[in-house]
Amino acid sequence: MHSNMKTLLEQMRITEMDIGARKRLLEFDDQDVVALLRCRDHIERRLDDIVETFYGIQTSNPDIASLIGDSDTLERLETAQRRYIMDLFSGAYDLEYTNNRLRIGLVHKRIGVEPKFYLSAVYLLHRLLVQNLNDAMESGLELQRALVALDKLIYFDVTLVFETYILSLVSEIEAVKNRTEEYARALEETVAMRNGQLRTDALTGLTTRRYLNEALQRTVKAAQRRSEPVSLIFVDVDDFKGLNDRRGHAYGDRVLTELGKVLLETARGEDTCVRYGGDEFCVLLANSTEEQAEAAYCQRIRRLLAERLPEVSISMGVVQTGPDHFEDADALLKSADRRMYLNKSAGKDVAAG
Repeated sequence: MHSNMKTLLEQMRITEMDIGARKRLLEFDDQDVVALLRCRDHIERRLDDIVETFYGIQTSNPDIASLIGDSDTLERLETAQRRYIMDLFSGAYDLEYTNNRLRIGLVHKRIGVEPKFYLSAVYLLHRLLVQNLNDAMESGLELQRALVALDKLIYFDVTLVFETYILSLVSEIEAVKNRTEEYARALEETVAMRNGQLRTDALTGLTTRRYLNEALQRTVKAAQRRSEPVSLIFVDVDDFKGLNDRRGHAYGDRVLTELGKVLLETARGEDTCVRYGGDEFCVLLANSTEEQAEAAYCQRIRRLLAERLPEVSISMGVVQTGPDHFEDADALLKSADRRMYLNKSAGKDVAAG
């Protein structure tokens, strides 16, 4: 059996108890079984005519004819139709009978038979069966009981077939939903990865300049709510171009990498370390005054860098905002940059003197 078909049949979970409940809903009882059994011989004698007439009418519809296709397929369908008709008058409407009806629904759905074509076929078959029973049996209570029983059983079959249609559609929707969710997750992961790559500088592992303004705004707003100071350190490597020219770009990359490590080791978890661009860096310190930043951070940064790269010097500018008055992010950044260049110039003057 086709794996999807088997899965759907398992999902239906039809039991003998369920079959009994369905029959009771349609008031299909033992008298109906007897009435249908008494018609079996009449139908069996007319079986070939019924099937031939049925498919003669069906194939006259171009849409249905295109679904049937070639003569081999038609022959297989005719054989299946004979078996289906005789099952209607078999007297055995048990689990096997029910599962066969479920398979019919799944096959119709899988090969693309639309419900309107299935229902028109059921209507046609019902009409042919009623016509043949009227021709074969005398009018009376026995015929009336047989026709009523046939109506009930046809409804029984149709409900089963349509449940498989619905379940199959739901399964398809679930499959599409799962594929869509998987695609969305993959896309989210890709976007997150790309955002992570954009957020993190590949060389130093620090936050990139792109997200500095966001971090400044977030930290300043939090400080305003808590009436806390915020400090920003702007860091620049002295004569970085000269280092690159004398020692090569590999050494220059090492300088930037080591400085990045020093900044991360010095900062706290709530602080943000940023590679601003080239050889310029920023450290955003939450709940820190300018004096605390100078004493606790700047001195340690210089000491750790001197231990690792004694030939490298840096210039730093520190500015504070809050807790009483707060500058906006752009103004704070410009102030720290200006302070750094003032300190760099002062350092050059001292060195020249």
